[in-house]
Amino acid sequence: MDATANISEKDAKRIFRISCIALIVTSMTFAIRAGILGDLGQQYGLSGKELGWIASMAFLGFPVAMIFGGILYNVIGAKLIIWLAFIGHALGIVLTILADGFWGLMISTFLIGIANGLVEAGCNPIIAQLYPNNKTTMLNRFHVWFPGGIVIGSLVSAGMTQMGLGWEAQVATMLIPTAIYGIMMLGFEFPEFNQEENSTSGNLKALFNPIYLFLIFCMTMTAVSEFGPGQWINQILSASGAHPMLILALITGIMAVGRFYAGPLVHKLSPAGVLFVSAILTSLGLFLMTQLQGSNVYFAAVVFALGVTYFWPTMIGCTSEYIPKSGALGMSLMGGAGMFAVGMWNPVIGGWIDSAAKEAEIAGLTGNDLALASGQAALNNLLYFPLALIVIFGGFYWFMRKANSESTVE
Repeated sequence: MDATANISEKDAKRIFRISCIALIVTSMTFAIRAGILGDLGQQYGLSGKELGWIASMAFLGFPVAMIFGGILYNVIGAKLIIWLAFIGHALGIVLTILADGFWGLMISTFLIGIANGLVEAGCNPIIAQLYPNNKTTMLNRFHVWFPGGIVIGSLVSAGMTQMGLGWEAQVATMLIPTAIYGIMMLGFEFPEFNQEENSTSGNLKALFNPIYLFLIFCMTMTAVSEFGPGQWINQILSASGAHPMLILALITGIMAVGRFYAGPLVHKLSPAGVLFVSAILTSLGLFLMTQLQGSNVYFAAVVFALGVTYFWPTMIGCTSEYIPKSGALGMSLMGGAGMFAVGMWNPVIGGWIDSAAKEAEIAGLTGNDLALASGQAALNNLLYFPLALIVIFGGFYWFMRKANSESTVE
């Protein structure tokens, strides 16, 4: 590892660990929320659409925080941004436990979304600055903990459900890693970096590059392809004959391993080529989920996981490689656009489930048959996103090869 000259290797490792633990909290919120959506609906009498709005608050808070965090990073620094994330996590988790209905859950989930976005806005740039000669490796190792944290959260949710513990106890477990990264920051100073080479004004000018605007559009579709099924996995696959939270753990476990060893694959295929192959595998995985049941669903989950593994980091990587002058702000806005899109589509997905359930009831279906029919209908609609990306990324791959992928776009 190659910490910068003005900070010791020991201190650099401490900041990296703080960042990883904060990201674990972020990803646990996704996993545990996916596991308790059904319980929330039953306890408070919420429809699928209302649950979609609650889930969407996390995805809406995320881009808001990333936008302001990305803009203010050069002014207030990483430590203050991560402290604000800690406050948002602690307050949001406690308010979720104390919520007494729809609006309480909306507000608390929005606070958690703000905290999640601040983690990304503060940690990505500081890690890149700490390891200037080893950025890609260290950022990949950092992002391993997003799927890694989802594995932890999904297993915690599944285990506590088996033990008969309620959703409040599951949510409370997230206070443990939150307290850990908060305590690790007490009395610890983050280094200061010279920001002259990567000013916010220079980043803003680079955002109007046509390729950046194209990637922003694609990011909205890749994010929905990845997080749409994942956030609703408990609702969609509850009647498939496989354990939904174990499927979520399987998917994210594959993602963690895949991202850790992403370097050689991206180098061989190019970022555009990886995105093209990812769209094909994601489409195939979603299609298989609509066709298979029982233990066969695990095979479909593996195919889907191989598809979505590289979507998020490769989109961020494309931003850095093809529009390098967009800097940290460009990467933050790219991630924010993806989360914003998921936030907008979550209520729509919930509405699909509600509508399909009504049609299934009219057709005389009940119980697991009704749940399975409505879940498969939602997956069929979500399938259109990666199918469209096959065409889009196929064209992008051809364009970048023709334009000489070794050169960067300024």
